[in-house]
Amino acid sequence: MNAPVPTTRPIQQLPDQLISQIAAGEVVERPSAVVKELLENALDAGATQITVRLEEGGVKRIAITDNGRGIAPEQLPLALARHATSKIASLTDLENVGTLGFRGEALASIASVAAVRVTSRTPDAAHAYEIVGSHEGVVAPSSGAFGTTIDVQDLYFNTPARRKFLKSEQTEYGHCAEVVRRIALSRPDVSFSLTHNGRTIDHWNVGEAAKRSAQILGNDFAEARLALEEGAGPLLLRGYVGLPTASKARADGQFFYVNGRFVRDKLLVHAVRAAYQDVLHGDRFPSYVLSLELDPALVDVNVHPSKIEVRFRDSRAVHQFVFHAVQRTLAQTSATAHGSAPAPVSAAEFGAMRPSGTPLWDARPAPRPHEQTSFGAQLAPTFSPSPFAPGSRWDERRPQAAHGGVAQGTEAYGALFAAGETARSAPAAMPLSGSERPLTNDDFPLGFALAQLHGIYILAQNTRGLVLVDMHAAHERILYEQIKNALDARLEGEDLQVQQMLIPVTFFADAVEVATAQEHAETLKTLGFDIAALSPTTLAVRTVPTLLRNADAQTLARDVLRDVREYGGSRVLIERRNELLGTLACHTAVRANRVLGIQEMNALLRQMETTERSDQCNHGRPTWVQLEIAALDKLFLRGQ
Repeated sequence: MNAPVPTTRPIQQLPDQLISQIAAGEVVERPSAVVKELLENALDAGATQITVRLEEGGVKRIAITDNGRGIAPEQLPLALARHATSKIASLTDLENVGTLGFRGEALASIASVAAVRVTSRTPDAAHAYEIVGSHEGVVAPSSGAFGTTIDVQDLYFNTPARRKFLKSEQTEYGHCAEVVRRIALSRPDVSFSLTHNGRTIDHWNVGEAAKRSAQILGNDFAEARLALEEGAGPLLLRGYVGLPTASKARADGQFFYVNGRFVRDKLLVHAVRAAYQDVLHGDRFPSYVLSLELDPALVDVNVHPSKIEVRFRDSRAVHQFVFHAVQRTLAQTSATAHGSAPAPVSAAEFGAMRPSGTPLWDARPAPRPHEQTSFGAQLAPTFSPSPFAPGSRWDERRPQAAHGGVAQGTEAYGALFAAGETARSAPAAMPLSGSERPLTNDDFPLGFALAQLHGIYILAQNTRGLVLVDMHAAHERILYEQIKNALDARLEGEDLQVQQMLIPVTFFADAVEVATAQEHAETLKTLGFDIAALSPTTLAVRTVPTLLRNADAQTLARDVLRDVREYGGSRVLIERRNELLGTLACHTAVRANRVLGIQEMNALLRQMETTERSDQCNHGRPTWVQLEIAALDKLFLRGQ
């Protein structure tokens, strides 16, 4: 490696042209940087119509026209001078920047590495004026509408070393187009037009934010997003977050703005990512368009040459605000995400629903005495302790052969789902407890169970068509949310319900497990576990959380001890809580190949409809999918 050559030159003042070219290296990295600076100037000038014309990826030409306030002829030379701006005049202004641009060096830097022509006309001027080259150029009359046109040609014509680092025309155009998309996304109140090599590529009229985001990010995002608007003190967050099931393999659908400025801030990215943590699968990336508004004095935008990063005065408060706002919005990801969640319905109310005298859930004979259960607990807001767990009263292997895996005889389907005043419309005649509102089909978005497929999936019918549910993933999410809520209540001082073991479950343990149980006894009790050492090689499980009472106590205890040992008592309750709760929920959730009765399946559907984030399990995988009637008709070529 060559060592730097020591200089023998004396210290001297650099010429203005070289200073501008050095500054251009920071501000004008490539054509897209020019597009960004000029678009921001246009918006700062109050433009409502902006046209961007590019040639050869912006290297040959970038011309941006706006209908803003324009520049007076006597100020045109200053527009091209270094550190000349109308946006700040003092340190106080710098600390309260409300515009996108403010340094007053962008045009001067661009003019030092390209041929620039500025044509502008103010509303009170009889005609336009122009200046060519630099601030030393001559201002001359010209033609043009109200507003400003900045024409930049032959970028880096005088700095060939930098020009050779540019990529292909298509690559440079792609970067320019992305900048236009970002800025257009943040300003739906402004129309934008983009042309390349004489061909119009994009045009967005003035419209609502919902429409602009759909136009730019596509219909897939528009159909899988949740609106967000939440404020706290001086902070306001608004925009759209994509559903976890619409995540992508790349982070190219993430747009965050601070006071209208697009930023890539690590703190904000982390806050959003953390909010998606237990609903996003693997290395997938969510899509979102979010805008954070706050007092300009609370954020420093002068920390990066391209203004792509910001620094908040109270970064922790901003992080927590964004995290909780996005997390609360994602809590809507359930079967009732686009409507209000139905009020809990008791077992008695469901049992009383009779379509023409036929039981709503099951046409089979009444269960035998040892199969009896109270499904009021299943349908109430708090889920009953795992009715599907091994060893529970639902663990009986009832044969499926009678109906080939169908949960009930086919003769009952007509009564359950026939059109007209039959089972599917029967709920409309049954009022909810404490409410005069009649039940409708909308109260049951996931419909009613038809059958169990391969011991893994529940098939249900709703008004839209066929619903397929992964019963383990769905039950896992339900339990996960309930355990999480119970732990949160415990940490806030409320009692966590625990199940005292009539006969403690003992098992052989190694020295590390015994030591972990003794060292972290308080953490374990916070989680609802009482695991005591009976001897140097034996542990006894005396209590478990009531929600997990039907799980295998030994396996559950070993996994909890492992996580507590690996992460430490305090970290497992704070930083690694989601992983631990996911382990507990997975152990207790109904397993594949477990035969479920029609009542059990419908109880699971009802709980999914009232559980936050139930569209995904806690690993981020979908818990259910909808097959529309139209899609089924297409599969079978009906109507063709």
